[in-house]
Amino acid sequence: MTHSWNAAILPERPSHAEVLRYLGYRGQELTPAILACVDEMTARCAEVSRPGAIWEAFTPADLRLPGADIAHHLADAVEVVLVAVTIGHGVDRELRKLSLVDPLGQLVFDAAATAAVERLADETEATIRAVARERGMYCSWRFSPGYGDLPLDVQPNLLARLNATRRLGITLTESNLMIPTKSVTAIVGIHPTPQPGLASSCDVCTLSPHCTLRERGMSCQSPTGHGR
Repeated sequence: MTHSWNAAILPERPSHAEVLRYLGYRGQELTPAILACVDEMTARCAEVSRPGAIWEAFTPADLRLPGADIAHHLADAVEVVLVAVTIGHGVDRELRKLSLVDPLGQLVFDAAATAAVERLADETEATIRAVARERGMYCSWRFSPGYGDLPLDVQPNLLARLNATRRLGITLTESNLMIPTKSVTAIVGIHPTPQPGLASSCDVCTLSPHCTLRERGMSCQSPTGHGR
């Protein structure tokens, strides 16, 4: 390990557009009742969230990441940054409560929580880019387990390297899904030269042929839903 940066970042609340994107909104009429529900659930999500973000930089030789896609992604990287972010266990508890009394509210709350953790991941990545830029370096876009041929079974090693269970409270199920569910892990390369833009990420994602966001010209890696 060559560098370590840690942060608890408090991102701004997601916009209506971000929440509606994760609800699958496609131009339907937005009634005052729907907008009020989005406002209420976005505010409730902010109240129960406990955002946290950690990242550490390793030399490529320190990490063994299987798959041709991640090898291509990190080609020529001089450092590899592991990232973990979460908005906390309170969000999962609130989702369970809403599932019993307010199915619509649960659906909107879930979308708000997804938008919130993605915004946190975006802001964390932006901070890493700023640190790299100060050192005259460049970042590749963040690459998460499950993209391309990088399997989810790298999650235990990634979280262990970051000590994410102690530092953020993130644990794994037997199928390597994270708890809290609104958590993101990712890998970012630090390079001496500029890297391709976000358009590359759809090209290596195994979900790309079936992605409804891509069908609408949208992206899961951008706060606005665009950018590929």
